[in-house]
Amino acid sequence: MIKNMARGLAALSLALTPLALPHTALAAPQAPGAVVLPLAEAIKQIPVAAESRDGYERTKFKHWNAGLDPADGCNTRAEVLLDEAVEAPVVEAGCKLTGGRWISYYDGQVVTDAAKLDIDHMVPLAEAWDSGASTWTPARREAYANDQGAASSLVAVMARSNRSKADQDPAQWMPPAPEAACRYVTEWTEDKGRWGLSADQAEIDALSVYADGPCEDSVVHYTPAS
Repeated sequence: MIKNMARGLAALSLALTPLALPHTALAAPQAPGAVVLPLAEAIKQIPVAAESRDGYERTKFKHWNAGLDPADGCNTRAEVLLDEAVEAPVVEAGCKLTGGRWISYYDGQVVTDAAKLDIDHMVPLAEAWDSGASTWTPARREAYANDQGAASSLVAVMARSNRSKADQDPAQWMPPAPEAACRYVTEWTEDKGRWGLSADQAEIDALSVYADGPCEDSVVHYTPAS
């Protein structure tokens, strides 16, 4: 299976240190076209616009598709689980995963049963729709919903935390583990930047509270989605 190296390295770092750490300037190699900015500056690059959920249906974002390697028999969900595992599961027929170990960074929980994990879209599908995806083609929405091109786009977390988050932005919900805050607002900002999504003023204000306070040293890294 084609591996997402960035995600694999992130999972390894979590295995060694189960705390969610802020990004630093040396956190990732700079790919051609990559954007690297202090968190506060990256937030200023996000267009501010009112949000609208008119016409939204979850089915307008096709997921999970055949993933990065259609020949491996695993869909996007399974590939993310394999890439983020800090202890690899056994892959059985039909890409059934048995065993393994993950760290759900939203709540700091160690998970040994893949069925207890959701694959969270960092910026939820409904929030993406509100913020610009309503104008995209179906193909671009599918690419967004299955994005393994950036380690922050899809993340394996406890189902309980993901469902508590639902479609809320950082003005409405933050991870229950306080040590996850800087990683979360940084990855949220990366995803908005990567996909050219806007934010409403309350969302910008909430992100800025962290960027101007406890997360002032965090650095955003992303490559714009093609």
